[in-house]
Amino acid sequence: MTTTSPSDVRPDPPHSSSPSLDDRSLAEFGYPQELHRSLGRYASFAAGFSFISVLTTVFQFFAFGYAFGGPVFFWAWPAVLVGQLLVAACFAELAARYPLSGAIYQWSSRLSTPAFGWFAGWIMVIGQIVVVAAAALALQMVLPAIWSGFQLVGTDPAPTSADGAANAAVLGVILLVLTTVVNVLDNRVLSLVNRVGVTAEIIGAVLIIVLLLTHSERTPSITFHTAGAAQSGLFGALLVGSFTAAYVMIGFDSAGEMSEETRNPRRVAPRTILTALGAAGALGGLIVLGGLLAAPSLTDGHLSVDGLSYVLTSSLGDGVGKALLADVVIAITVATLAIQTAACRMLFSMARDGQLPFSDRLARVNPRTGMPTAPALVVGTLAAALLLLNFASPEAFLAIGTTCIVMLYLAYAMVTGPLLIRRIRGEFTSSGTDEEGGRLFSLGRWGIPVNALALLYGLLMTVNLAWPRAEVYDPAGGHWYFQWFTVLFLAVTVGLGGLYRLRGARRGLTAEKGAPVAAPSESG
Repeated sequence: MTTTSPSDVRPDPPHSSSPSLDDRSLAEFGYPQELHRSLGRYASFAAGFSFISVLTTVFQFFAFGYAFGGPVFFWAWPAVLVGQLLVAACFAELAARYPLSGAIYQWSSRLSTPAFGWFAGWIMVIGQIVVVAAAALALQMVLPAIWSGFQLVGTDPAPTSADGAANAAVLGVILLVLTTVVNVLDNRVLSLVNRVGVTAEIIGAVLIIVLLLTHSERTPSITFHTAGAAQSGLFGALLVGSFTAAYVMIGFDSAGEMSEETRNPRRVAPRTILTALGAAGALGGLIVLGGLLAAPSLTDGHLSVDGLSYVLTSSLGDGVGKALLADVVIAITVATLAIQTAACRMLFSMARDGQLPFSDRLARVNPRTGMPTAPALVVGTLAAALLLLNFASPEAFLAIGTTCIVMLYLAYAMVTGPLLIRRIRGEFTSSGTDEEGGRLFSLGRWGIPVNALALLYGLLMTVNLAWPRAEVYDPAGGHWYFQWFTVLFLAVTVGLGGLYRLRGARRGLTAEKGAPVAAPSESG
């Protein structure tokens, strides 16, 4: 399928916000309008915010961050937020210029080469599938705390126990069945669920922050203490403690993933990418701080095992605490749905270019619903299969969580890296107008320093997350494959991708059949 021409890199001339002209803009990239363009500004924001899902991820990884970093792990939060805002600013520029599904794949292909962009998309979509599994596991952190009847397997709800790990897998599979159904229903149903869920999550997050801060047991100076941290030294505590923030603040690019379903995407998507990350970062940081201040004890061991669920139910009482935990369940559900949707759009985008096995089937869009059905089924099935690792060992919970972060961080770097090279060469334009005639989002003269810092941050964090620390990934010992799980998983992902492309080349298929054409030089 022919998809692009050198003119793809030029921003569209100003035009009205009519959906038909949005469709025409997509046609300039060589694609027909198959997905239904029905999302407004808030729905676009919801796509990015629900992937980040601050309640899901903070509740899921707060205990881990505290266990290894102690109270000082809070300071990793603003550091990661600044780093990710640098990346998001670069993505906002690209979303304005390439408003396409499969954002990471499309952007990387146009900034570098089709082969490099293919690997960026391949790593990203596999990472997204792992994120879906990791998000679904988060139900174990809240449902048993609401009602013991949700502990369907065994009696110990702690996710680090054999019972808790197995139960997390069961609850996760049930959730994936529900999200897969929604992902094949209708674009409007999906948007409605996202908007309602995000609204409930924001209201719940604000209530949690207010209640925790008004039930403080100590002062913010506690955040300078490393007492109780499993990692020795301030630097080590911050490096491992940063895992929590790194896991929370990914997925803001989903607003770009939904560009082909968004009205006025060149204007809307860049702003919603930044606002989704900014809002989630601010709310999440305050929740972490509130949890540290309101915890009944920092030394009784509960905070490093039960996390924020323990703080809510013990500090606010069972009634209020469980009501807020119910809101967290909504957030987890919507987050899993949104992440699965983003992975579906990536599969769809690569498949319509003929870049994946069974591309013809994966690229089909139901004309009635505007949804690509096959990708939803594939993502749901593969994520459920990953959950089965939790039956093997509780360590799989952390291995799955960390692996998905590394995959996404690496895919992000495969965009910011080529973008920086084009900036240095003077080949990335800062001009152009959006659908309403306004200037496209641009970093202007700050482009090179912001881009360089974004790339450096991404690479350093990728190494930090993937580093095979035995005390983190295999604390019980005897599971070397969990200690090296992230590195091994990444190696297998790249290896399988390479074999697929090599096999295609040997069969006489052009490796770049249908792939986006790399952007030609631009003066700007």
